[in-house]
Amino acid sequence: MADSVLVIGGGVCGIQASLDLGDRGHHVYLVEREPSIGGRMALLDKVFPTNDCSICILAPKMITCFNHPNIEVISYAELEELTGEAGNFKAKIRKKARYVDEDKCTGCGSCCEACVLEGRIPDECNQGFSKRSAAYIPFMQAVPRVATIDPENCLYVTRGKCKRPCVDACQRGAIDLEQKDQILTLDIGVVIVATGLTIYDPTPLAEYGYGRFDNVIHSMEYERLINASGPTGGHLTRRSDSERPKRIAYIQCVGARDQRSGHPYCSSVCCMYATKDSMLAYIHDNDTENFIFYTDLRAPGKGFDEYIKRGEEEYGITYIRARPGEITQDEETKNLRVWYEDTTSGGVKDLEVDMVVLSTAFIPRQDSRDLAKKLGISTDEYGFFAASDSLTSPVDSSTKGIFVAGACTSPMDVTDSVTQGGAAAERASEVLSMMEAVASP
Repeated sequence: MADSVLVIGGGVCGIQASLDLGDRGHHVYLVEREPSIGGRMALLDKVFPTNDCSICILAPKMITCFNHPNIEVISYAELEELTGEAGNFKAKIRKKARYVDEDKCTGCGSCCEACVLEGRIPDECNQGFSKRSAAYIPFMQAVPRVATIDPENCLYVTRGKCKRPCVDACQRGAIDLEQKDQILTLDIGVVIVATGLTIYDPTPLAEYGYGRFDNVIHSMEYERLINASGPTGGHLTRRSDSERPKRIAYIQCVGARDQRSGHPYCSSVCCMYATKDSMLAYIHDNDTENFIFYTDLRAPGKGFDEYIKRGEEEYGITYIRARPGEITQDEETKNLRVWYEDTTSGGVKDLEVDMVVLSTAFIPRQDSRDLAKKLGISTDEYGFFAASDSLTSPVDSSTKGIFVAGACTSPMDVTDSVTQGGAAAERASEVLSMMEAVASP
């Protein structure tokens, strides 16, 4: 019987599960499809309701996880196949070619600076607000801090037509542009799935003008703009003219609680992070006016209701109960006019602002159903991984020995994701111990 645990997903939930299992003495393989662990939390500026620095909380966990003697982090890798049964799973992992020797690379960034495509490729971590090279390190606190050569954009990998200045720039000889994918075969006892979620693309909702109006952005774009490690060094600016927005509207339930988008459910935390984002804008410049348009204020967590009251009383946030029907733009100033129905008076009103931030629905990752098929587990009607019983067995999947945790099961905040990661680790350890006891003579 295999005693190892495969954790799929290196966000805060998967990291917490790995740490708990490693501390219990279990060997953990943590597989993350991106070049660095950390997930979406690594891109946030602050976390509610404390407004603590997100990366300050996460980075120590990332480093501890990577250096833990019982945890093997396999980044830039994905599950190819899972066969067998609980206690005797066999997992095939495709470790994608990074074109960089991880043992030699020191993360100095010389290859990134030498690349002929420096500053020409949209940076995914910064939501496209900045550009990177074909050789890149995802973000400052990346773990492992190792460069990756983007195979879709590298001129040598795609065309064989590059003088390879990255090779000459690397004093450690870490660049290997002939590197191939590797298939790793692992013997696994149990599996924890913690792959997180993604956000809805609001482009189809034409009434909001996303993609047409420069100063309409979504919440993750806002997070990168307000973040000190982001493309503007934490200075919140408008895309149209790089000026600071003094009046900002935050629109809730964009693509959520909406049959048109196929996501009729509440995304759980939007009211809270819009409040946090409003606070951050005010903290940066206390003459900023913030307006939150909401359907219902949903603040079910500990201290959440007090957080909203604090937003009103200390940060001057104006909450408006309405779902705007249209946003228009002044072609000269690029200011935006938000049109909405006042649910108190029944009349139609408008509000002129400098920037609009869309709180978009949290949705399952596009590959969630494919991954579910590989694992032999169920998803719900929306594509989130389904628990066998959300009340009595919230982290048990439909298949014995496979557990699901965090935002891949439903929209949730960081605290709940960490809690579920710990719960999944507890269940995995329990099942392994029971199997070991049965197998012992």
